[in-house]
Amino acid sequence: MMPSSRRHRRSPWLTRWQPLVAMGLASALVSCAASDASDTAPAPEAPAVTDTVRQPVTLTWTLGAKYDATQANIDFRVYSSRATRIEVWIYKTAQGAQEVVSYVMSKGSDNVWSKSVSVNTLKTSYGLTGTVYYGYRAWGPNWTWSSSWSKTNNTVGFGSDVDTAGNRFNPNKLLWDPYALELSHDPVNPSNQDATVFASGPTHRYKDSGPYAPKGIVLLPDTTATGTKPTRAFKDDIIYEVHLRGLTKQDTGSGLDSTCLGTYKTAGQKAAQLAALGITAVEFLPLHETDNGNNDTVVSTAGDNYWGYMNLSYFAPDRRYACDQTAGGPTREFKAMVKAFHDAGIKVLVDVVYNHTGEGGGWVSGDPSTYNVMSYRGLDNPTYYSLTKDMKFNWDNTGVGGNFNTFNPTAQNVILHSLSYWKDTLGVDGFRFDLASVLGNVYEHETNEHSGYLYERDNLNTALNRITAQLEPRPEGGGAGTDYIAEPWAIGGNSYQVGNFPAKWREWNGAFRDTFRKDQNELGVTAVKPGDLATRFAGSSDLYGDDGRKPAASVNFMVAHDGFTLKDLYSCNGKNNGQAWPFGPSDGGDDSNHSWDQGGSALLQRQAARNGLAFLMLSAGVPMMTGGDEFLRSQNCNNNAYNLDSSGNWLNYAWSTEQSNFRLFAKNLIAFRKAHPALRPAEFYLPTDTNGNVMEQLRWFKPDGAVANTAYFDDTNNHALAYRIDATEFSGETVSAIYVAYNGWSANVNFTLPWPGTGKQWYRVTDTCSWIEARGADQVTLNPGSTDLIGGENANYGLCGRGVLVLVAK
Repeated sequence: MMPSSRRHRRSPWLTRWQPLVAMGLASALVSCAASDASDTAPAPEAPAVTDTVRQPVTLTWTLGAKYDATQANIDFRVYSSRATRIEVWIYKTAQGAQEVVSYVMSKGSDNVWSKSVSVNTLKTSYGLTGTVYYGYRAWGPNWTWSSSWSKTNNTVGFGSDVDTAGNRFNPNKLLWDPYALELSHDPVNPSNQDATVFASGPTHRYKDSGPYAPKGIVLLPDTTATGTKPTRAFKDDIIYEVHLRGLTKQDTGSGLDSTCLGTYKTAGQKAAQLAALGITAVEFLPLHETDNGNNDTVVSTAGDNYWGYMNLSYFAPDRRYACDQTAGGPTREFKAMVKAFHDAGIKVLVDVVYNHTGEGGGWVSGDPSTYNVMSYRGLDNPTYYSLTKDMKFNWDNTGVGGNFNTFNPTAQNVILHSLSYWKDTLGVDGFRFDLASVLGNVYEHETNEHSGYLYERDNLNTALNRITAQLEPRPEGGGAGTDYIAEPWAIGGNSYQVGNFPAKWREWNGAFRDTFRKDQNELGVTAVKPGDLATRFAGSSDLYGDDGRKPAASVNFMVAHDGFTLKDLYSCNGKNNGQAWPFGPSDGGDDSNHSWDQGGSALLQRQAARNGLAFLMLSAGVPMMTGGDEFLRSQNCNNNAYNLDSSGNWLNYAWSTEQSNFRLFAKNLIAFRKAHPALRPAEFYLPTDTNGNVMEQLRWFKPDGAVANTAYFDDTNNHALAYRIDATEFSGETVSAIYVAYNGWSANVNFTLPWPGTGKQWYRVTDTCSWIEARGADQVTLNPGSTDLIGGENANYGLCGRGVLVLVAK
């Protein structure tokens, strides 16, 4: 999470790929929100961004299992360029039973294997009158087909677990369809605790996974509405990142359906409350199907998978988050949730993981034979995964099993079709891409000439550029389109790319996070220049303005799901991940968090948290807060709670008085940002207009009231800074100017106020210092009255150590 480090929760699985105690899916529970590294050379300049309007392209595809127009037949279609035989196996029940029938599929010139099956035949000949479950068995060069093969004579045709071309066919493994719209269950669940049935290798290759494997579900057409999508410009959004289950799992006092807590249904019922807080976009952690069905049965955390960054399907909504888990239920319930958010004016963003899959990596370090063969790997391993030059191992910039082969056109199509399905059919408004640098990779596999990874921003054939070329991004000024947000780093190579993503992309700004954390919590330890603070306050033009992108390209955050909560950032000197349930134990976690407990003072901890929230809401760019930060949620200093599907990790709505007061502060500060366009500029603040006239949109000041110069900006001994925004330059403003002062010193600093405008006076909106708590719950006054009059030009204001002051001129 922090500079020059990786997510430590990954590291154990890089050296020991043995099966997990309860699940056996190698590395299947480790999240992939990796860290950035700040010691990377500056990115090259990119072509200027143009915001031309294009006609949206509707993507179509025929892969998957679908009823035909008359619903008399089911058409099964799956891709494999290397298989020599594929059969579709059909089941009456999801698990624990044998198939009712299997059919040989035919290969077309496009490498798509197909079979049309009569619904009437399934009914009359095989008694299948309900839900149709299905999977595939495939043969290829490393395991040739023989007519004598059967589930009881299943060694026939075996050549190797993996051959020199990277093939990993194994007909003993029932494979789920990469395009399945729902999966029946998770590989490891209360009914199956044995994950070895999915593995290859000498010990497991002959085990039949058919009775246990997740099956695709053939869905009938669904007409559930998703409502009208908001068209708001991204620059005007307030993002709320949260885990869907954790949002409502223990919310028993908000009038939600108590029988469905932790589901899509109750998440939708939470929409009005989030809208009242001021949230305009909810960003859910991954909602693609992941192996988490065993969470509630595991006494320890060894087998838990809470965050969900090991996706099993890029099309299927996670069944565990549905109150209605019948066939089609997760899809209908998800769409109804989206409509509820849309009806409240809130966008739905989803965290997506297209850099790797839940099939994981090798079970034993250095052993190429033992891998999970569950879906992609058993259909066309070299197409779907980046491999080493001997084609035996995964190329890995994710730390959790290897890169999805994002430069391969067929693998790219899976990504594009998945995105299209989630935005057009399921109604999603935007996506946050985990380890998004992997999507900019230009090598499919390692060769003698190059490694298997190289990020190239301007290569039009990367997944990154195909996404924004074929799936229309939202225009800067708002309108129809989709918001695309990158986590702009991965592991190794040139994967740290903050500020260097293609046009139309937004990015998590790790530099924003680290600059303010260091300045707040490492006074006298880490050198931070006032100029660094100014750059982050003003939208990080050094990262985004150089290539023509706008301030909204910067998604500003102080904390995310990955790491400390906002409260813990200012309450913990270090991680405490080895504690007992429900706050632990969790392995890994970063050792360098730029955190500090403010000397152990709860009063100062709340003050520091108010500052952190103020940095977000007063800076150009788009603020992202994490669910529960508005009421000072704590994880008891656990900074890597990926495996805690527990009451300690779910949002707890039993607030203390201090928590309720902080939430009101957050609500009012959000409202203040939304009320003032000057805080949400479409362009970077400019000192002159296009005619060269002085505009003075933004001016920086030293505490003594003098204009800050280069010498002041570059001096790391200076820790106090103020700025004045001329609000008259922004349409819709109700004040003439906004003044923000930040005192990073530990002691009081006197600020001399600048000119408020002719006939205007400065009024206090808020002061984050601890004295404000004496005012009671209403710690931010949105419409300053006479009691908050401070004065005019040259008035003095004493600001406490580590405090933020906000004034408006009226």
